[in-house]
This record gives sequence, structure tokens and C-alpha cells, in this order.
Amino acid sequence: MIGLLGLEPLPGEGGQWAQTWRDEHSTAIYFLLRPDDFSALHRLDSVELWHHYAGAAVDMLLLEPGGSVRRPRLGADLTAGERPIVVVGAGTWMGAETAGDWSLVGTTMAPGYHEAGFELGDRTVLSAAYPEAAEDIARLTREDAADG
Repeated sequence: MIGLLGLEPLPGEGGQWAQTWRDEHSTAIYFLLRPDDFSALHRLDSVELWHHYAGAAVDMLLLEPGGSVRRPRLGADLTAGERPIVVVGAGTWMGAETAGDWSLVGTTMAPGYHEAGFELGDRTVLSAAYPEAAEDIARLTREDAADG
């Protein structure tokens, strides 16, 4: 799948990815998660839609600007509460991991992704702001900014 879709490692955030669309209004990517990797907590300055394409469901952690914590499951089993699309609001910290052997998802942004709109999360800062999610935050961050 990695070769067929032209996926490459995504530095910082994790996972394997390939851009599938970019124009002056929007961007879209494929994103592959495996058990030995995860999408590290990060936030963007515009809305991002996550789409489930194949494989296992994806467990997401969303830390919203107002202080609420959501844990949606992106997947195809609607009766189990999974949803094929999860909308992540601008400024929401997001992290994700596969619930199985692998998950192929996609994300779409409009306006499109730009590097200046991306921020990687800091474990210490996020755990202090969202203490009820500290265990998940520890699992979905790579290291504290102070450590690196």
C-alpha cells in the first residue's frame, strides 16, 4: 500500500502520507497509521476533515480551544458509534492512532494546509491545560519541547 500510493514518512507528526490534491483553495492527503506509530498531537489554523478509507478504525483525541475533550472513533462501523468523517475545528489539538493493524485515512482542508498554520503539541503544556486527558496526551506526543 505504501508503494502503491506513494506514501512517505511524515516527520514530526508521524505516520505515512502523500498529498493527493492542492489548489489555491484546498488540500487533501492520504494518511496511513500503523500500530508502531501515531499522529502526534498537533493543531492547524483551519478546519480539517478526516475520512476513513480502509482498515481498522482510528481512535482520535481532540482537545478543543474551550477546554472540552472529545474522543471520536473514525471508522465504518456506524452501529458501534464510529463515523466515516470527523470534523476537527480550527485551533483544536488533534492526535490519532489505529485501533488495529493499519488504518488508511485521508484529510481535506479548505483553505488548504500551509506550514505556518501547523503547530506540534507539547506534552507538559497540554497535560496542564487538559489534565483529564493527561494519559492520552502522554501516549500521543513524542517528547516535550523542553526535552528536544
